[in-house]
Amino acid sequence: MRIGLALAILGPAVDPSGRSAHGGSALSAVAMENGASAARMQRARGSARVSFRHDPTAPSAATRLAELWQDGSGKIRLPNVHDGRGPVAVLLNTAGGVTGGDRLDYAATWGAGTTATVTSQAAERVYRRSAGTARVDTTLTLGAGARGAWLPQETILFDRSALSRNLTVEMADDASLVACETVLFGRTAMGEEVTDVELDDLWRIRRGGRLVYADRLRIHGDAKAILSGGATGRGARAIAGVVAAAPDAEARLDGAREILGDGADGVEAGASAFDGLLVLRLAAPDGRALRRRLEPLLAFLIDGPLPRVWAL
Repeated sequence: MRIGLALAILGPAVDPSGRSAHGGSALSAVAMENGASAARMQRARGSARVSFRHDPTAPSAATRLAELWQDGSGKIRLPNVHDGRGPVAVLLNTAGGVTGGDRLDYAATWGAGTTATVTSQAAERVYRRSAGTARVDTTLTLGAGARGAWLPQETILFDRSALSRNLTVEMADDASLVACETVLFGRTAMGEEVTDVELDDLWRIRRGGRLVYADRLRIHGDAKAILSGGATGRGARAIAGVVAAAPDAEARLDGAREILGDGADGVEAGASAFDGLLVLRLAAPDGRALRRRLEPLLAFLIDGPLPRVWAL
């Protein structure tokens, strides 16, 4: 009697094998009756923001932390630094990576006259998705005379991953910013190939309320084939974009080109300067070759060493 009651509760017309008259299990029959569809996967949500203020009473008019806020998998750490370039905020994603449907929101604000760097603890990994697109949105705001650096480490795209990334910058006329984003298509040392990927990468920089830089990169499909063309990457598996926005940015063009070299090491790069901007693009056969060229370039642009987490 108890068994019969249980089967009646589970669903209609169940035979001794546990199959329903509709050809599915008793449990799936109940799910169908309740309007349930495929199980929803758990998704990561993370957000973190940090802001800095100028302290005129401190020695050398130091930059101080003004606000730190974090939620979900988005975290921020503030290691001790003594290189004279102000605080370093290190972003962490405790989810261990992102996949379809995950979302990360980051924001950093430099108050007037501040100097600080925002980076990441390690490379961000974008894993194979079951559905949806991973989204990462970053907003940077720089006040009058502020000097900021946005230097996250690499983003690694695995096969069958999908990422939508947006970088939005609002800066004062006399503020200075060095921003870098790097993408690796798989791990070449592991023999990985990325033949199915979706990447949408959008940059918007406004100075004094005026749009001065807009860039969009879109790679959908076989990344290996797309980047194999002579005009699209010449076989690159690692790419980077760097923008220096500052009153003296154009004066750094020659020095930047000298560091970029002639491509003899397999790293193709180009630089141009206009309207208070220095824009650089790099393409390399792998992430290690790209780093060898990128690290001295960034150190030159920020007038100092890179954050220590880059060496870990």
